[in-house]
Amino acid sequence: MTTRPATPLSPKQARLKSPAPGMPTFGCEHVQRLLSQSQDHTNQSVHHYKMILRNVFEQTPVIPQTTKSSKGRPNTSLTSNYLCLQCSSIVSEEERLVHGNAKSHRFFVDSRSGTLYCQICDDLVWDPTLEDLRVRKMGTGTFSTLCPGRKRKHEELFSDSFKDSPLYISSNTTTASCKASGLRGIYNAGATCYQNVVLQSFLHNPLLRNFYLGDGHPSNDCTLPNCLSCAMDDMFQDFYAVENTNGFTAASILSGFWISEKKAFENLVTTKEQDAHEFFQFLAEELHERNGDGKRPETGSEHSCNCIIHQTFYGKLQSTTTCQNCGGVTNAVQSFLDLSLGLDHLTQKRTKKTGTKKPALTLQECLEEEYVKSDKCEYRCHKCSSAQQARRDTSIRRLPNVLAIQLKRFEYKQGRHDRAPSKIDTTVSFPLQLNMLPYTSRARASDTRESYDLARSCTYDLLSVVVHVGEIDTGHYVSYCRVADQWFKFNDHKVELASKSDVLGAQAYLLFYIVQSLT
Repeated sequence: MTTRPATPLSPKQARLKSPAPGMPTFGCEHVQRLLSQSQDHTNQSVHHYKMILRNVFEQTPVIPQTTKSSKGRPNTSLTSNYLCLQCSSIVSEEERLVHGNAKSHRFFVDSRSGTLYCQICDDLVWDPTLEDLRVRKMGTGTFSTLCPGRKRKHEELFSDSFKDSPLYISSNTTTASCKASGLRGIYNAGATCYQNVVLQSFLHNPLLRNFYLGDGHPSNDCTLPNCLSCAMDDMFQDFYAVENTNGFTAASILSGFWISEKKAFENLVTTKEQDAHEFFQFLAEELHERNGDGKRPETGSEHSCNCIIHQTFYGKLQSTTTCQNCGGVTNAVQSFLDLSLGLDHLTQKRTKKTGTKKPALTLQECLEEEYVKSDKCEYRCHKCSSAQQARRDTSIRRLPNVLAIQLKRFEYKQGRHDRAPSKIDTTVSFPLQLNMLPYTSRARASDTRESYDLARSCTYDLLSVVVHVGEIDTGHYVSYCRVADQWFKFNDHKVELASKSDVLGAQAYLLFYIVQSLT
């Protein structure tokens, strides 16, 4: 039976690319079945692929990078999304398998490059027919070999002018394995793993990276001896501008702390294991003083500065105290570098409620305990002119660009003779994407039907995780950092690929999230 000829009002019949010596006719056996069922089915598949390519290459990149959650809210992803070739769905990598199994749809298109993914092969596949359309779309903006006013030969698609196209280059090149991209370990200089993990989180923080690589701290003009910010500048240059994959020795940074006369840094000048959270605070404070107004942020006060550390990590908390006698309200605002979330009290409550010895918590539950629930307190009311019972609510008034969270795993409990340190091994699950809106002052000021824009401005993507392994005195620190779409595990000078399940299954001590609007 012959195929009905195309009419001026009907789409042209899709033609499969003719076989060439040494080249496969189809990308894989599954694509072959897709494009060999019938001419109508082939037409539909090719037509839909063209529509997806238009969406990828003609629209703003935000559109194919945006999916809808189960609640109908748009989520813009840092990593590639996948556009289904067999329906109009756009799904994230996590939802791809679920969608494919539920709908029996096995082919997806990468939202950045337009390449075809086969779910059965679990890989990107190179199909001559579809790849030819993708190359033409990137090179000429059209699927036809005809350009306005003249014909173009197929060879012209691969002329130097086309190969020089930024779109073609960015979509068809991969990073060389030897390229300096920050993937270097840091040697342990004697119980310095607590410093290494924090330095790795700084190195893979895009705001700090852009600041130092953009000559934000002009080290050539700096006259301060043993400047820690100059040492950071040198480290960023070594990691990103030098073709070297060997381990890095952070001697300049270590000496900056060892030479410092500050009382707070005395604990770091030992061969004993120290706290990574304390080192993060010390490092941030020192870099603020070197790049900001030079004033040390006072605990419990609202400090404003335009330095890179404040632009990156600092937010503001708001405490509202309501007198239970007269109803008077007092508001106080203070700056914060990171959020410290207690685990001991919440673990005991959960154990008492469920009867389990090792209950599991979520990061959202820990945040809710601190920044949603109110607690009782006693304070001196100015209206009553006496001490009164009150209720205090704490919420986040301003979120930072990079949210640092400490899970307080190290507690000092009063013993018979002294305060004995102990480690809390409670499992705390945390997400790759975190919505901070419920813990902000804005959430309390408005109803739950907040606008999508407000919700999206409070959405964060996980950037790095610091993990403490072992006992409190003999433990070890490792970290996980995201580089583009891939996670890596940093264990001093060792660097290994890591999966998302490895990251999410880690016993986190410090978490760093970056606001999604920046990614």
